[in-house]
Amino acid sequence: MKNLRFDISIVGGGIVGIATAYKLQLSFPSLNIIVLEKEKELSFHQTGRNSGVIHSGLYYTPGSFRAKNCVDGRKQLVDFAKKYSVKHDICGKIVLATTKEEEEKLYDLKKRGEKNGLIGLEIIGRDRIKAIEPFAEGIAALYVPESGIIDYREVTNKLAELITEINPKSKILNLCEVLDLKEESLITSKGVISSSHSIFCGGLFSDRLAKKDKMKLNMKIIGFRGDYYELEDHAKNKINNLIYPVPNPEFPFLGVHFTRMTDGSIECGPNAVFTFKREGYGKTDFSFKDTLDALTFSGTWKLFINHWKFGWKEYRRSFSKRLFLKELNKMLPSLKMSDIKVGRSGVRAMALGFDGEVIDDFKIVKNQNNIHVLNAPSPAATACLSIADEIVRNATESFDLKS
Repeated sequence: MKNLRFDISIVGGGIVGIATAYKLQLSFPSLNIIVLEKEKELSFHQTGRNSGVIHSGLYYTPGSFRAKNCVDGRKQLVDFAKKYSVKHDICGKIVLATTKEEEEKLYDLKKRGEKNGLIGLEIIGRDRIKAIEPFAEGIAALYVPESGIIDYREVTNKLAELITEINPKSKILNLCEVLDLKEESLITSKGVISSSHSIFCGGLFSDRLAKKDKMKLNMKIIGFRGDYYELEDHAKNKINNLIYPVPNPEFPFLGVHFTRMTDGSIECGPNAVFTFKREGYGKTDFSFKDTLDALTFSGTWKLFINHWKFGWKEYRRSFSKRLFLKELNKMLPSLKMSDIKVGRSGVRAMALGFDGEVIDDFKIVKNQNNIHVLNAPSPAATACLSIADEIVRNATESFDLKS
């Protein structure tokens, strides 16, 4: 392929990269934008392998980017889905307490959600729980009416379609991996792409792309695989919509939950285990480079040492259907081994500091002529349009863009 010239390159065809390209194109219709995606299709990794939930903004620290972007992003996402007939359902969810200790945490969770602008939050008892989810067993629950489900792949593909509708000269290039960076050019597997500015939305490889851009980082991306089970057809009636456990505030994971998907299937999961390959979706997948990279980083070992009991429990459960079912039975005691089958898996990009602490907020930084999305954890898919607004504001100022 000959040397191509564009105004702005966006690296990464997940939902954040595509939403950014869409919002940029919307704000600056004459900009020639190229999106580079190394896989054969968009939303191949984190976007296409998450639980498909529209997060309400319940869990996040009030005032944080995650909280603001999630609430604003959710509203934008739902409006977008309605406008373009993307499959979704604002079905609500319950956060289920099975112990007195968990019940007490519901009140703090409700206050946090209200501070973040959520409406209609309600702590309910057994009778209401049974009315919403007849097979769930708990002593109390937080009802969250603004949560829902959506097909994030469909959202991504629709956004991509709109980009080239706004400007037919813009381009989305699949099977194009960025190998190296030079000043105002990207060396890719399909040749040299020249552009004045690049925006990197690299997900699981955000830190490596930043290093290619000669950035000094105080963090590293570590991959955590999440395995799902799926309800067999005869057991699908046991879940109506969404059931979540009360989260443990010490961990960045929301726990194993039940999710009705837009295609009618019911997923249970995910767990969270360290993966020996950044895009390793199989239990035994291994990459020497990725493993060495993770295990020579001091933050990884500090995380392991601080949370070894949690890690060991998760790892055992990833290889045991019986232990996975035991966790599910805390909320759904009637569920049997014959009710669940092995489902898909995903890998989550977790940003760790040298101290072993998880960087849990969105992290978007400028570096010379470029912008890097170094960290976009959940609820990034829900918040994608709001995160894109943030990036566009940054780009408009940093790149001196003119309408």
